[in-house]
Amino acid sequence: MRRRQITIKHPIHTSADQLSTMNSMLSSTQQRTICSQLGRVKLQLLYKASIHGFTGAAFHERCDTRSPTVSVGYNNSGYVFGGYTKQPFTKSGNYVHDDQAFLFTFSGEKLLKYPVTGPAYAVYMDPNSGPYFGGALVLVNGNQAVVYSSPGNYYNFNAAEMHGNNLNLTECEVYQVEGKPWRTIIWESEKRKELIESIKTYKPIVNSVPQVRVLLIGPVGAGKSSFFNSINSVFRGHVTSQAIAGSSTTSLTTQFRTYSMKAGREGKPLPIILCDTMGLEESTGAGLDIDDIISILKGHLPDRYQFNPSAPLHSEAHGYHKSPGIKDKVHCVAYVIDLDAIRRKINLMGIPQLILFTKVDEACPLVKEDMRNVYKSSYIKEMMQEVSARLGVPLSCVIPVKNYSEELELDLNCDILLLSAVIQMLRFADNYFDEISDRFSNIDTKE
Repeated sequence: MRRRQITIKHPIHTSADQLSTMNSMLSSTQQRTICSQLGRVKLQLLYKASIHGFTGAAFHERCDTRSPTVSVGYNNSGYVFGGYTKQPFTKSGNYVHDDQAFLFTFSGEKLLKYPVTGPAYAVYMDPNSGPYFGGALVLVNGNQAVVYSSPGNYYNFNAAEMHGNNLNLTECEVYQVEGKPWRTIIWESEKRKELIESIKTYKPIVNSVPQVRVLLIGPVGAGKSSFFNSINSVFRGHVTSQAIAGSSTTSLTTQFRTYSMKAGREGKPLPIILCDTMGLEESTGAGLDIDDIISILKGHLPDRYQFNPSAPLHSEAHGYHKSPGIKDKVHCVAYVIDLDAIRRKINLMGIPQLILFTKVDEACPLVKEDMRNVYKSSYIKEMMQEVSARLGVPLSCVIPVKNYSEELELDLNCDILLLSAVIQMLRFADNYFDEISDRFSNIDTKE
């Protein structure tokens, strides 16, 4: 039989006195007008030149690595003008691409917008100046309270319309664009306790199933084993490592493992089993075979089955479950990458699927700074939408998490994300049991 192989194509601290004077010069109406161009967002003031200094160094100290941003200049002729970029500022001395950048000015309460015409040169990262938009508009030019203006260099605008040809700045402000949460989540210790209790008291609706079985599938280094270790850590009350996890380029997991967890060291088993698998690898003849995955889904593989990259499991192998019950089958699948061949087969089997979107802190500086920004980050949302579209699953099936990898102590916000992912697994498993119950009315379900 020909074997089918899967391939995987600082923060700067401001004093209390400074904070008391860090008032925005933009009116609430002007802020709303700008935000209306950017979606469900709000503006957070980062830099105010009259406080921090009209210098490139002061600007970069306050604003580097922050994104997206809105930069605003003011002159004594009453003009309010500036630019937007989704790219984080740096002192690299290079141009950066941004096809969403634009310049703007206010005409009364109306916003006049000038989209970038040369996206490859949208923003220049000048270490000695403030916000530098493509050689067309520079606020705080050359460490002075002045504007450099040159229409036509990657942005087309009328200079008189933009700033009245008054190039002297009375103020310059830079705002970080913060997305308003697009998913509601409560970041409190009471919520953590509530999630833990919900998981501990969960019972599958099928009498013959004592624990929900969730299969974790993903490429090497995706964080499957780390996810189990992280969930186990939450319920143990401290960071622990039971499953082998690391950063090797080849899978450290070579056996099929079923991990049951307890509510504390001496507590009762939790109603969920996480099934860990060998990682999916690029090279032919390595990694997990699709036939092994189907055998896992159907409940044929025994715990500690040793994967053989050169041949899938066969029905005569030692420990093979020839007649698995519902309790032995997989009730939910969690994976994080475009696995079209697997996804199609799982769809046919009616098994709910969700995507664990791991390492969100590494993907976005805003989230690295504060995990509570995960549902405010436009970048994280864009990545989740892309994964959703590529895999053909609803966005509600994509769950961001942060595994414990280098930490020594638990973190409330990480715990809440991890526990929320487990809650979704249990809900998806309920969908599976409901589907089974509808198909086979003779299944013994609980009242």
